[in-house]
Amino acid sequence: MTIHINNNAVQAADGASLLDVLAAQSLDGPGVAVAVDNKVVPRAEWGARRLADGARLTVIRAVCGG
Repeated sequence: MTIHINNNAVQAADGASLLDVLAAQSLDGPGVAVAVDNKVVPRAEWGARRLADGARLTVIRAVCGG
C-alpha cells in the first residue's frame, strides 16, 4: 500500500502499524510526534494503530539548537 509521510509517498505492507512504518523510516525515536490524517496519535497507540492505503502522516521531530 502507499502512504504519505510529510507529502512523500512511501510503500508499506498491507495492514502495517504506525510503529512499523515509523521504525522502517527511522522516525520512531524520542522527540517525535505523529498525526494520521490530521489527528494526533499518542505514542502509546502507535503499535496498535493500523494504517490504511492512502493514509497521510505528518511527522514532527523536536530538535535542539538555535
